[in-house]
Amino acid sequence: MLGDKITKTASNIAGVFFFLNTLKRYFPRQLKITIQQLFFNAIQQLPFFKKCSDKILGLFSPYTQIRFREIEEYRYNYAYAAIKTYLGAKVNTEVKNLKGSQMKENMSLDLKRDDDKIEEEYEGVKMWWELLKCAKGKKVCRLTFHRSDWEVVTRSYLSYVVEEGKSIEARKKKIKLFMNNPSLNETKMKHLWSSFDFQHPATFETMAMDLEKKNEIVSDLLAFRDGKEYYNRIGKAWKRGYLLYGPPGTGKSTMIAAMANLMNYSIYDLELTSIENNWELKKLLIATKSKSIIVIEDIDCSLDLTGERKGKDESKRDDKEGKKSAILAKNYLNLDSHPLFGKIEALLDETKITPADVAENLMVKDRQTEVDGSLKGLIRTLEKMKWIQKTKAEE
Repeated sequence: MLGDKITKTASNIAGVFFFLNTLKRYFPRQLKITIQQLFFNAIQQLPFFKKCSDKILGLFSPYTQIRFREIEEYRYNYAYAAIKTYLGAKVNTEVKNLKGSQMKENMSLDLKRDDDKIEEEYEGVKMWWELLKCAKGKKVCRLTFHRSDWEVVTRSYLSYVVEEGKSIEARKKKIKLFMNNPSLNETKMKHLWSSFDFQHPATFETMAMDLEKKNEIVSDLLAFRDGKEYYNRIGKAWKRGYLLYGPPGTGKSTMIAAMANLMNYSIYDLELTSIENNWELKKLLIATKSKSIIVIEDIDCSLDLTGERKGKDESKRDDKEGKKSAILAKNYLNLDSHPLFGKIEALLDETKITPADVAENLMVKDRQTEVDGSLKGLIRTLEKMKWIQKTKAEE
């Protein structure tokens, strides 16, 4: 009885090897992959293979697969977006399936590849992409390649594909307006935001506002946009905040549109009243893309910001905080010494100011003022705060 089972098993394995050798000799590579997948799926249904199918099939198949999911661990997978953009842009005369689109006020057609399976060759290595839509609408890009090409694919090819995809996205980027959906689909990350093409003619050139203030804002925005390395060097998160206030019709929305058009950033219009808890808010913020503007309108109506913080008095500081501010004055501008440091340190000893306020004044606003302008701006702020604090103390 046992001998019969061993004989049957050996015969099955021999048949598998014979089939695989036949594939290698007489079938094209892409067709071999397809047949192998069908074959492996079929033999997995056999009783013998059900128990140890993964290990056995792993020994037989010479191919490796890497999956890039659209949503990975509740976060949007930027690699998936870059890969899909890269594959869609591979348009040439040999491509049979294309899809075309034309946006409003755009004179040219945008052609993209519309194939679910794409063959790719890189440095003499062949591989195959598949665009899949799995259960519950989940989207996946799956790459299949021979195991012997592992080093080329993982160390060089994938980096090339992602970077090229990002470059294509940057060239074709359109400003979008995102609006958060009600919490009905809170478990589905891709449904947290709805997007529309953003088309608003506002620019800083056409805005009616004080010219000096306009130039100051533009310079600050451009310095921020080009200052990622500077923010990394000083250990500060690469983000910028603006508080716009005033009655309706004073140009707050126009200002936001002008900022978006200047920076080429999309806008996320965050409606706080539709958010039920802090976890929903965190998921919404996680689902936003970098290089974008997050707008929170009527924040004074949505949150209670009128109460004073209990147990903390940010205006109070000890000598240690003063030393922290002096260190910031050196670190933010990458200087070990400067003629104005002595005056700044003296004012820091006489003025109540938080390190955060010092840091805000030390941020390089534009390329013209740079170091001297930032230090002089900090001195003006310290002198103003010293005068205000002295006036209040005398009252």
